[in-house]
Amino acid sequence: MTIPDDLILAAADEVAIRQHLLLVSLGKRKADLAIEVGRLFASYAGEWLEQQEIVIYGRRVAYVGPVGSYRGEVDRRVSYPSLSAVPGFGEVHKHIESTHLTPDFEAQLVLPRGNTWTCEASHEFANVNGPRNTEFWEKARRAGSPLKIFIQPGSAVPPSAWEQSGGYYGYDEQKHFLAERLSVTSLDEVMDWPSVWDSTNPGYARMWGMIRATFEMRGVVEGHGSGLTDPHDISAFAAAGLSSDHEVWSPQEAWDRLMRGLFTELRPFSYDVLIPGLIERGLKDWSNVAFTTDDRSASDTLRDGAADHNVRHAIHYGLSPEIAIQCATINPARHMRIEQWVGSITPGRYADIVLLSDVPSIDIAHVYADGQLVSEGKSYIGPDVRIDWPDWATGTVKIGRTLTGADFAVPAEPGRQTMRAAVLRPFHWNEDFLVEELPVADGQVQRDPNKLITKWSMIDRYRGDGAVASMFWVGVGPADPDTALCCSVAHDSHNIWCIGSSDEAMAKAVNRLGEIDGGWVLVHRGEVVAEVRLEVAGLMTARPAEEFDTAMQAFLARAADIDWVYAPAAMNRWKPGFPEFLIFATLTCAPWRWVLVAPSELCPQGFVNVQTGETHKVVW
Repeated sequence: MTIPDDLILAAADEVAIRQHLLLVSLGKRKADLAIEVGRLFASYAGEWLEQQEIVIYGRRVAYVGPVGSYRGEVDRRVSYPSLSAVPGFGEVHKHIESTHLTPDFEAQLVLPRGNTWTCEASHEFANVNGPRNTEFWEKARRAGSPLKIFIQPGSAVPPSAWEQSGGYYGYDEQKHFLAERLSVTSLDEVMDWPSVWDSTNPGYARMWGMIRATFEMRGVVEGHGSGLTDPHDISAFAAAGLSSDHEVWSPQEAWDRLMRGLFTELRPFSYDVLIPGLIERGLKDWSNVAFTTDDRSASDTLRDGAADHNVRHAIHYGLSPEIAIQCATINPARHMRIEQWVGSITPGRYADIVLLSDVPSIDIAHVYADGQLVSEGKSYIGPDVRIDWPDWATGTVKIGRTLTGADFAVPAEPGRQTMRAAVLRPFHWNEDFLVEELPVADGQVQRDPNKLITKWSMIDRYRGDGAVASMFWVGVGPADPDTALCCSVAHDSHNIWCIGSSDEAMAKAVNRLGEIDGGWVLVHRGEVVAEVRLEVAGLMTARPAEEFDTAMQAFLARAADIDWVYAPAAMNRWKPGFPEFLIFATLTCAPWRWVLVAPSELCPQGFVNVQTGETHKVVW
């Protein structure tokens, strides 16, 4: 008897799977495989069991016990007496789009690194094509990929009431998602805090509609509490039903959230302070803590690792291997209410097993996913899934017309020699924008290289009208003449951003970006000199990680020839050189205030305070 087994099926199919599986557990039906291991980590207890066998039928575990104890018949046995088995690592909160690989190639990258399941924080692709979001994330799995993707429809679709994108999610959409698929687990990070607490905010009804639908369907409401440090704010955050936060930078922030019942998701770039800080503070129970990658490129994953890096890094900073493994397995699975499928090597769960030759260093020898061997060391040997992505996933950059330098101009008032200008810098979280006096020439407000002031623009890529909003930024961008950089990765609405030293170079860069369906384009001294194509949603590419990394490194090498503006006071923690970080400088969630968005219905000129809704001229 063959029963299809996957979370994209209906609940009735899940019942049929378990009715058959229990008979295998009892030894009344033949099992497919038994894996014998030297040690097995019992993630619920945090204990090691010696000399265990894992009996598998189809994609699931049917029985776990001492070697030789299973009373039923097994088709095949394999033995790893010197290896330790731990559950497949999971991502409680990850934007796969930030890897810049499509899900089929993401699987081939992360599975050998122990990552067998991911909760996809899905407001990136959803903002590009919201109606096809669930279909997009299911495609690789339907084609046979062993990576399990649990879908978290994004609350940030669109990210704020002042933005328009390729998606719109409210009560009806969220309830439909949770009702239709077992693989849909939650509402992705609620980022627009003003739309939660302020009933006058134009996004209030939409946001609470999504929260209501998630409550009604017994889902999880994920949070995003960046900048919330006052105990009243954190209490209000928890009182609203937001269950978690991954925007944690200090031990005190983590402690304050844990003390108020928030599931706390730690990102590895803060482990050096968070892990020792929580240990020193005396945290006794880590079950309300998980590790999250959030955003990591394929290039960084090739260098550092995937979820295995998170675990290894935590151990390096003092956490015991057992607790660290729990933070990447049972803790996130339990929080997301998917522990019946993942998070432990126990009956009924997917047979996702990471075999370690050394536990403290998380040295991975083999990985099994869905009961099949998918890696030897860092080499992927699982199903070779390839998706022929349809036009709705690839033809998503719709500028609609050829732009010219005039589209990026900032007109001056007649007769003026100078004008005052609102100026921002990357990650400008201040209450107010900066104000500078800028020169006027030929009826247009000009950049001021002596003050390190250049021009920044946001271009709509969904409506097809090529609408452009422009203003002036300080401390970032190209210093070379007629040079511009643009990209279609612009968290979280993923319109196009462009920064440049001339309007003509900016137009050339954006026009080329439209021709390649998204990615990166670099114009130097009036000519396109480098590009990287992200042809799927303008966010991802359908090619192996190594090929993408080669292309990206070539792009970065060409960009290194350019003189990039750098002002330490304006750049915060960022380093000199190519400003790749600008893909995150377009965020509109807390703690951002004044931002430039692509022209929209509620904000036609683009410059808005997303905390208050106040707008302002960019020059006056």
